[in-house]
Amino acid sequence: MERTAHADRFAEMIGAANVLTSPDDQAPYLTEWRDLYQGVTPMVLRPGSTEEVSAVMTYAYQNDLKVVPQGGNTGLVGGQIPQETGDEIVLSLSRLNKVRAVDPAGFTITAEAGVVLETLQNEAENVDRLFPLALGAQGSCQIGGNISTNAGGTAVLAYGNTRDLVLGLEVVLPTGEIWNGLRALRKDNTGYELKQLFIGGEGTLGIITAAALKLFPRPKKLEAAFVGLPDPHAALKLFTLAKAQAGPVLTGFEIMPRVGVEFCLRHLEGARDPLEGEHAWYVLMELSSGSEAFPVRDLMESILGEAFEEGLVEDAAFAQNLTQVQDFWHVRHGMSEVQKPEGGSIKHDVSVPVASIPDFLDKAMAAVEDFVPGCRPVPFGHIGDGNIHFNVSQPVDADKEDYLAKWDEMNTIVHGIVGEFGGSISAEHGIGRLKRDLLKDVKQGIELDLMKRIKDAFDPKGLLNPGRVL
Repeated sequence: MERTAHADRFAEMIGAANVLTSPDDQAPYLTEWRDLYQGVTPMVLRPGSTEEVSAVMTYAYQNDLKVVPQGGNTGLVGGQIPQETGDEIVLSLSRLNKVRAVDPAGFTITAEAGVVLETLQNEAENVDRLFPLALGAQGSCQIGGNISTNAGGTAVLAYGNTRDLVLGLEVVLPTGEIWNGLRALRKDNTGYELKQLFIGGEGTLGIITAAALKLFPRPKKLEAAFVGLPDPHAALKLFTLAKAQAGPVLTGFEIMPRVGVEFCLRHLEGARDPLEGEHAWYVLMELSSGSEAFPVRDLMESILGEAFEEGLVEDAAFAQNLTQVQDFWHVRHGMSEVQKPEGGSIKHDVSVPVASIPDFLDKAMAAVEDFVPGCRPVPFGHIGDGNIHFNVSQPVDADKEDYLAKWDEMNTIVHGIVGEFGGSISAEHGIGRLKRDLLKDVKQGIELDLMKRIKDAFDPKGLLNPGRVL
């Protein structure tokens, strides 16, 4: 069947306006944020319901058409971008954007895959609840993509990864069959936990169309401090001290280098230097409680007071109101985007045991600076859960393309050091296309074999997001 015939059939299913074939209409779906991948597709499909997704997949399966699911197109490993071969259809979930149910008494919310994360956060806030997943891209990323990549973010320390927030899923399988596992139950011990296969599956086993998610009490008291420190070793000691004293009240603990803060001051609208003097490293620490009576500010002052006495902290600024809290987080969330105007950036999303973070940073920063003299390491991230975004910006005035040509070599250096510390080459961004060929070096043979068996069982024709992960 000709390409136009396929487009006509899809138009009958979802409406001609939702079958995009012109280059201008397709453009937003074919390039990802880092500009590493530029895809080609015969058409972009925008179904508006689970039933329409099912109809599309049934037809695609019957006609051996390859399909790439896409959410908000904020992924960082190329999993949502079609191959350059031009034989993969893009299926956008953006029109599945309804919040189906909010249950404040049961602390759950049920939403379709195309609901933007920030919308989900606001819906929870409207009923005095919290949906804790928080990312720099929360204004555009969609919950289906967050689930498919098992997104992490800045609240993992207190609430866990996206995997920990999902109660149930609705999924369209590669064959077009619909699995309705959309149960908002806290306990359901009835066999294999099928939803876990789709969480972090990157759209290779099925297309998530809706999810039942956990909500939490909305914090009534919140305190944040921006802290200057001499090095990551002091940051780890501060984290240990804060965790011991605050326990679950410690809801954020992020580390940033001075160079990253300087990038924000240059390129991030509204960013201000939180401290008067310059410090080699910074920590953004947040405490929160659901009780108005809990002395959160006193606890923050006690922790930092002890840290000052131990020589761990050089200076600190306390947020005086919610606006200042947001200003602090604005700097942290802007840390990724401000690297772009500084030229080429070779990025690593890695994790190591929390206790190993300072030693990992010492060794990895020295290694990349030795490999590319003058490069500017910008490691930042979630020290509380061991996840560091080990990004390395090009030397000032270097040729961007020449620098980015060293991507694989630098990856090998950094990932080798990650391996020495028993870490992971992908902490929260996933595998996609970018890291697919690296799995054979970090996974046992039996692990890869089991993953391939699962893929074959769900998608025997290999039509759903082919060439990603495996």
